[in-house]
Formats: sequence, structure tokens, C-alpha cells
Amino acid sequence: MRRLRMAMIGGGPGSFIGPVHRIAAELDREIELVAGAFSSDAERSRAAGLSYRIDPARAYRDVAALLEGERARGDGADFVAIVSPNHHHLPAAKAALAAGFPVLSDKPLTATLAEAHELANAVTASGLAFGVTYTYSGYPLVREARERVARGDIGAIRKVVVEYPQGWLAGAAEGKQAEWRVDPARAGEGGCIGDIGTHAFHLAEYISGLRVNRLFADLGTVVPGRLLDDDVAVLLRFENGARGVLLASQIELGELNGLRIRLYGERGGLVWRQEEPNSLVVHRADGGTEILRAGTALGAAASGATRTPGGHPEGYLEAFANIYRDFARQLRGEPGTAAPGIDEGLRGMAFVSAAVAASRDGRGWTDFNI
Repeated sequence: MRRLRMAMIGGGPGSFIGPVHRIAAELDREIELVAGAFSSDAERSRAAGLSYRIDPARAYRDVAALLEGERARGDGADFVAIVSPNHHHLPAAKAALAAGFPVLSDKPLTATLAEAHELANAVTASGLAFGVTYTYSGYPLVREARERVARGDIGAIRKVVVEYPQGWLAGAAEGKQAEWRVDPARAGEGGCIGDIGTHAFHLAEYISGLRVNRLFADLGTVVPGRLLDDDVAVLLRFENGARGVLLASQIELGELNGLRIRLYGERGGLVWRQEEPNSLVVHRADGGTEILRAGTALGAAASGATRTPGGHPEGYLEAFANIYRDFARQLRGEPGTAAPGIDEGLRGMAFVSAAVAASRDGRGWTDFNI
């Protein structure tokens, strides 16, 4: 069985996320990067192609040339990965779908909610596979937590607390590969909430199995002169009546990538931290606490996402690779966990839009229905 061939849009020289996508895609040898339009600048796209060691003829000058060139080849790309800034997601994804290519896109889905609806319509019309790289759902112990909640191990969920603190944008964004993240023209409606708040939101719904239906948002812009939020607090209500809190910040000095989620039910609780991803804390109603380790005797979902025995840590790249492996198996029609799709992407953008508007207008509790 041959490897699936991937074309990449974005990920040019200096990109952080482009090489991550490439490593993740190729980790299990089910996918290979063969082509790309890596930058809007033709020379930078060529340079990126050299760094990725692909055929120089397949480092295209722009998206249109990429899609045309790959369609014409007998060994053309099987799907397109989009790793460019948010404002590129809609036009790139629509063009790829129209050319007949399934798409795996970075999050958030688009720059605005209106664009997200437009893209969702395009995905439906195309009938093609579409995925979103909500990376943290790829961690084995996140999947273990989801499985335990679903089978009722901790009882009905009562409270969800998800936090995502970073400190890297506490000062100027220049020189940090972050200028576009604080620019409304490129990032879209949300700053911090779109960049990392969407990850926290997706994780809360993914593990709990519940949908948020109300929210109370307080978004702040702390760094002087910044145009988008960099500090976020949102109260949540879930469809079963459970309460939740979502905190996301990029101005908390000293914090690195401290994503953490806690879920509490009638009979216990679960705690997982991204900076210690190979452990899942299980609290029991009798006061006892158990720590589960990756690579040990866990459920099918976690075991299927683990590559090494216990004590051999797996982390961010492996979790990212699980999303790519899930998507590859979808494209082949094989059974297994589906990668996050257009519905999750649309809910993520709806969350950003609703929180931004509610905070700006001082609306208080706001219904969230999508």
C-alpha cells in the first residue's frame, strides 16, 4: 500500500508550524510531502521546497499553480494541508476542494464566522473529506479521558475547567513569528481566543462529550497598542447543566504552553496537563487518587494512539501525527478514529465570534447555538 501524497499550502521559510506538519504527517510513513505553495513569494516557496527536499518543480509559485500542476500529474497529491495564517484558510480550502482535493487545515477554521459558514457549505457541496488539526485530541491520555467519561466512570459531568496560559506575547510581537497573530487583517476576529482559546474549547467538548450552549465572556487586550485580545476568561454552561470555566492568556510571563483540563463528575474527576502529557490523574469519590501512565494497560482509544511502551514519553509531535494518521485512514476508507472535522471547526469559530461579540457589547450570559 503506497503512502498518500500531501501538498502543503504555507509553511515557508521561518515557519514554526510548517515543519511540525511535515514531521507529523510523515512519522508513521503513511504520508509523504511531495509538493507545496509554501509562500506567497515565489522565491521563498522555492527555498522552502529545497528545505523540505522535494522536487524543485513541485515547489509552486502560488496556490493556483499548485492545484493545476498536481491535478495534471499521474503521481499528483492526494490531499492538501493548509498551514498558512487564518485569512488564507478560506480561499485556499475552497480552491483545493473545487480542484478535487480533500483538505486538512490548521485551526481556527477561518478568520471569521461568516467565512466558516461559507467553507462548511463548500465542504458539503464537494463531498470530500475535510479535517482540522485540533492537535491535543491526538494525545493518548486525552483519548483515554474521553473514553472514561463516555462509559460513565466519573458519572454525569458537573464541572469543567480548562486553562491555556502562555507568556510569549506579554511584550512586542515583532521578531517572534507572531506579527500576523495580532493583526486583525490576518488573524481575524480573535487574537488569543482564536489562537489558543479554540484549542481549549475543543478539548472541553471533546473530552466531556457535551456541547456548550451558553457563555459569559470577558476578553482583554493588555499589551498597549494591541488590536486583538491577549487575555481571555469565559464562563461556560453545558447542555446537561454543567458549569465550566475557560481561561486562555498569552501575557502570563513565565508560562510556556500550560494547557490543562479538569473534569469533575458525580463519582470522580480527571486531570490532564499538556506539559506532562503521559499522565492522567483520576480522582475517586472515596478520596483516593490514581495516576495512569501512557503505554500501560489503557483502553482501546489510548492504546491505538500510542507507539512506544510505558516509560518512553510521547508528546506533541506524536499527538499531531495521530491526527494525520486518522485523516489518512479516513481517505483510505479504513476504520478508526476520525480526525476532527468541519463541524468541530465551525463550532470553534462560532465560539470565537460569540465570545468576542459578547465581551465587546457587555452582553453577559449569551446563548450559544450552532
